[in-house]
Amino acid sequence: MAPPAMIPAVPPPFLVLAADDPERLAAFYGALLGTEPLPGSSPSHWRLLGPGEGRLEIYVPSRRRPRPRGEGRLSLCFSRPAGEAPPLQVLHDWLAVVLALGAVPMEPPRQEPFGAEAWLADPEGNRLLLLVSGG
Repeated sequence: MAPPAMIPAVPPPFLVLAADDPERLAAFYGALLGTEPLPGSSPSHWRLLGPGEGRLEIYVPSRRRPRPRGEGRLSLCFSRPAGEAPPLQVLHDWLAVVLALGAVPMEPPRQEPFGAEAWLADPEGNRLLLLVSGG
């Protein structure tokens, strides 16, 4: 039996998000990540660099291959520790800021055994999870 072929090393994966207004959506996610959106390879493309090697690319999809909106099962998740405060209180405070940025609540915030969570939609309707881990 022949040894398996070596697969060349590839850069780390990243997330892409189709958007009707990528500049606005990049500003929304930039505020959540605490980073400045960077122009991408065209006027309809924006890039956000996250911690480590993570990044989010936001773009207008090709007119020849449109990407319809859909709920799906994939969601971006932003998390933070509760610290000394109750997780649900930390979540409510954070939620007020994210809603002011243009997010829309999908479900009421709730306490779970692992902490507190809130499911939202970003300004273009993509699923978004805010998670505050318990102490």
